Parts: sequence; structure tokens; C-alpha cells
Amino acid sequence: MKNIKVKLAGRSYPIYIGAGAFDIALADFAKLASERRRVFCIADPAVLKAHPQKAERLGKVTEIIAVPGGEKTKSVAMFGRLCSELAGKRADRKSAITAFGGGVVGDLAGFVSASYMRGVNFYQIPTTLLAMVDSSVGGKTGVNIAEGKNLVGAFHQPRAVYSDTPFLKSLPKRQFAAGMAEVVKCGILGDAVLFKRLSKFGGGMGFDSPELEWAIARACSLKAKIVAADELESSPEGGRALLNLGHTFGHAIERCAGYGKYLHGEAVSIGTVMAAVLSRRLGLLDDSSVSEIAGVLKGAGLPVSLRKPIPAGDLIDAMRSDKKSVGGALRFVTILSIGSTRTEKVSENTVRRAIADFFKL
Repeated sequence: MKNIKVKLAGRSYPIYIGAGAFDIALADFAKLASERRRVFCIADPAVLKAHPQKAERLGKVTEIIAVPGGEKTKSVAMFGRLCSELAGKRADRKSAITAFGGGVVGDLAGFVSASYMRGVNFYQIPTTLLAMVDSSVGGKTGVNIAEGKNLVGAFHQPRAVYSDTPFLKSLPKRQFAAGMAEVVKCGILGDAVLFKRLSKFGGGMGFDSPELEWAIARACSLKAKIVAADELESSPEGGRALLNLGHTFGHAIERCAGYGKYLHGEAVSIGTVMAAVLSRRLGLLDDSSVSEIAGVLKGAGLPVSLRKPIPAGDLIDAMRSDKKSVGGALRFVTILSIGSTRTEKVSENTVRRAIADFFKL
């Protein structure tokens, strides 16, 4: 069991990683119940079905509200439905909300927590690798609208994150690989030791790998450090925006291909390779590094190319409406070397050439 702290002024919180984290969550929720504070659990029914014994235990200390899984659930309509349901159940300002599921449930439940009664306490029990290393940490919450992914949301930090790694045993291989995309991303953007370890394993790890807990903790530690330094992503250069490595391209791929065609981690994997190719075109990265990045991602079971080409113009239009663009200018996280990155604005012409380079790989 590892315990990492996200250090924010007056609002620091723990991330518990490993077997037993779920038991800590139950104890914390039981304590809230003893204080006559209700805990509402917004959960993915597939997770409840896959872990019936844990679901039963959770139901004894929380009031479970099931929502469908999948990216379409992250909608304004579902957000409104959940707020109405909480009001109907007479949830008050002392109530708390916990997410039990993957990133979709976490983002949605977090936004409800940030908004209901102008904010109630929030907890995360991530059950996918992607959620454990990415969406459950840092306080970004939100829903999608037709114009783009996560364009409506709020920063709302959890009180605690309980990443019980045995949940990963029931995760399909494709979902597990999607989570590895964010682990590899963390190695590229700021942890060369992590990336080298992943490269040694060919990128591949399984839920039973003795290295997995270490890798999750390493990725979370890096994210916690970056979030603590730039919680609201307000730094003009670098800062929390570095965590968007691969996401500018990745979100555009998701939107253009249609949400659900690629898992988020799969789109980020492809987007990370595209970011590496862009960095090479800018003269920052050499051919061998691009190949190494693609090789580690592929070794983790992730796609490094599109199943079907998407026109460069469509990708660029999608990127312009992304919340990471600044004044309509395209901004990317570029790679200087493994473990070193920066943010910079890039001309549309250069981006088009980089996309063309990518399709030639």
C-alpha cells in the first residue's frame, strides 16, 4: 500500500494505492455516517455487477445511484438528472458524493459534487487504470457537449482517492492498455526513470505485475507535484498544461472519429505519437526517440496509428475549439527529450506538415 499526498494549501488530500484502499474508503464513509452525514455513491452498474461483494459492502455505508457507463453518459442531461435525484433524496450541504467506476463516472460525479449546493465533499474510488493514474487525481471534473470534450466543468478537488488495485483484475485487456497510455505519457513528460522502466518491459504490464503499483504511484506522484504547483492551469507556460501531452491531438481524434470509436487512452496514445512527430518537425526530437515512444506505446497494447485517416483540416478545426487553445491559436505540449517537455504555440502550417509526416510513418 502506497500513500501519496496532493499538497494544496489547506486542502491537501491522500491517494491510497494498492490492495486495501477500498477498506480505507469504507471506514471513512462509515465515520461520515456516524456523524449523520449521508454519502451518495454514483456508480457504473457494470462495476457493481463485476464486484458484487464489494458493491454490497459499499451499499451499507453509502446510497448508491447507478448511471450507465460510456462517454455518452458525460452529458449535461445526465448532470441535470443526477442533481434532481439528489434534491429528491434531500441531500444537503453536509452530504458527500463518491464516484465508483472509471473516468467517465469520476468526471461526471465530480462535476455534480462541484455544483450541487454550490459544492459538497467528493471522494474517488477509481476502478480502471486510466482513472487511477489520470482522471481521479487533480480535481478536473466535467461533461461533454456537441462542440467538444470536457468543455463544461469545474475544478473540484476530492477529499481522498482510493485506488484499490485488485479491481484491475476484472478489467478487459483493451481497457487496461488504455490506462497504460497515461502511465507512458507521465514518463515522457517528466519522469525518465519511469519511461526507461516501461521501455525495459517493452511497455507491457499486467494487473499482476509486481511493477504495477510502483508505476501507478510514480505517475500519480508526478501529477500531484504538477497540480500542486499550478492547480487551476493558469501558468502562462508549462505548469499543469504539460499534463495535456498527446491530448490536443487525442481529443481531436475522439471528436472527429466519433466518441466511443477510440477509448480515451487509445486516442491519447495516437496523439502522443503525433506530438512526438510534431516535436521532430520542430527540430526538438530525433528519429530514434520518436521510434522509442511509439515502440513503448505499441508494446503496451496501444494503437500508434489511426484505423482510418482523418483529414488534417478536420483535426485542426476540432483543435481550435478545444479548451486548450489560446485565442484561437494552437498550443501543444512538445517533447524536448524523454522526461522533458514544454508548451508552445505552433503555426497551423507546421501542424499540417506534422500530420502529413505522421501519416507517412
